[in-house]
Amino acid sequence: MAFDGVTIAAVAKECRELLTGSRIYKIAQPETDELQLTLKTKSGQYHLLLSASASLPLIYLTGKTKQSPMTAPNFCMLLRKHIQNGRIVDISQPGLERIVQIDIEHLNELGDLCRKKLIVEVMGKHSNIIFCNEEDRIIDSIKHISGMVSSVREVLPGKPYFIPKTEHKTDPVEFMNSMVSDTDRKAAFGRLVFTKPMPLYKALYSTFTGFSPILGQELCFRGELDADRSALSYLNEETDDTAVSILYEQFASLMGQVLAEEFSPAIVYEGNSPAEFAVIPMKLYGASSAKTFSSVSALLETYYAEKNALTRIRQRSADLRKIVQTILERTVKKYDLQIRQIKDTEKREKYKLYGELLHTYGYEALPGAKSLEAQNYYTGETVKIPLDPTLTASENAKKYFEKYGKLKRTYETLSELIVEVKAEIDHLESIAASLDIAEQESDLVQIKEELIAAGYVRRKGGTKKEKITSRPFHYISSDGFHMYVGKNNFQNDELTFKFAVGNDWWFHAKGQPGSHVIVRTNGEEMPDSTYEEAARLAAHYSKGRGQEKVEIDYVEKKHVKKPGGAKPGFVVYYTNYSMMIDSDISGIEQVTS
Repeated sequence: MAFDGVTIAAVAKECRELLTGSRIYKIAQPETDELQLTLKTKSGQYHLLLSASASLPLIYLTGKTKQSPMTAPNFCMLLRKHIQNGRIVDISQPGLERIVQIDIEHLNELGDLCRKKLIVEVMGKHSNIIFCNEEDRIIDSIKHISGMVSSVREVLPGKPYFIPKTEHKTDPVEFMNSMVSDTDRKAAFGRLVFTKPMPLYKALYSTFTGFSPILGQELCFRGELDADRSALSYLNEETDDTAVSILYEQFASLMGQVLAEEFSPAIVYEGNSPAEFAVIPMKLYGASSAKTFSSVSALLETYYAEKNALTRIRQRSADLRKIVQTILERTVKKYDLQIRQIKDTEKREKYKLYGELLHTYGYEALPGAKSLEAQNYYTGETVKIPLDPTLTASENAKKYFEKYGKLKRTYETLSELIVEVKAEIDHLESIAASLDIAEQESDLVQIKEELIAAGYVRRKGGTKKEKITSRPFHYISSDGFHMYVGKNNFQNDELTFKFAVGNDWWFHAKGQPGSHVIVRTNGEEMPDSTYEEAARLAAHYSKGRGQEKVEIDYVEKKHVKKPGGAKPGFVVYYTNYSMMIDSDISGIEQVTS
């Protein structure tokens, strides 16, 4: 879910419960558009992060502190002058706006009790942190917005503060409280939402303040309505009141949770990657795994930390991906050329036959003849042999044998080269698959070492081999069996040939790059559920991830062999079982320590 009004409501509730009555101990501005307040309460100390970043505006409680600049910016110095040692008396959210207002009491220079407001607007590129007096007059802001930048509202010292009307949207809190009758609310809801010529989910978030697109899709999903269908089209049906009633019930139920401040923070995962976060149960994601949190701040800190880590890994792996992709494209072109060339050698046996038949029946060829018909003594069929009329039959036979010999040598050479080039393509594709599942920088170190060992990357002069700290993924099946997944080819070899023992089970996606999965049995018989969970891991950590069904080969480790001189991760096996399974690993417990 986006950082929408519902998420802000959960943040405001948490901050209000924990921080009301707290004293502002420190004020720091670690970034040009970010504040961190250190707050002391009777129960302990908190750090409140306020970010007006255009790309990632945030507000949440954190246990971490950021490094501040040696010289504090002017806005930070102004806040220290006015509200350092001030007391937070209230934290609120106007309606369902993406705004948090922090009311602060402090003593002025004369010792009189005064009240100020620190207003955090979490609105994408329009995000801001605004400092106002009790009369809503702007004292200063972390971003200055002049009339040349915005014709709607100036955010400058001395200007009045007000919340701009958001595209004539309706405040859902006011909407729920303004009418006593539920029937009147439903009728008004229908007029507001179902008269718009746009997809139904868009009509929802375009109508109500604080609603995000994902929230609109969630309400449509709960009501089993087509989110992409035009809202206006429902009015052309006799059942339009049913659609209005269904969606209104879901809307009212959601707003009931928000008004009662009943939030359930959770992160929805797709595999090991955080796909979405929410402060209400998200049925839209179905069977996807969800990790719940007791605190919305802990949720936000975890979600964005994991998202940032994945982004950072993708950035760090970009150079390696480019190297692998460039070599792979070049190798595939070479392979395609060799396939075309080997097809051209298919007529070699025909030339050999022509030569043999000319040796046998050449005496029948007339001088200057352009062809000779002879019986193929292998099949009994009549064969028409083209001849060079300037040559004798014996000389034509010699010419055909020379063509046969040349094509035969070409075929034998290409047959060996094609096997080598295909093995190189498989190896490069497996490295690309390893880059896709890398989660930490230590994973990239081992992949780079594999590229260096294969000769694709040169080690810089004087650079020592980096220490390998990456370890395979570790899961536990629902029946208590330990399952290990290699993150790259080096780990695959180590798992299969150094870690696993003969009676352990080995799993791998059939015919495509992927990780080796080892299940430690300790001599015990495995139940069917563990076989299926291990197969899902093999499907998920393969090129087939995301497909409805992936074919998985599995066999006892003692039947898996590594040919001499084979590339890392390459194995052979001749007796195995197979199953078709999906790549959904939600519900499989991962050991993170």
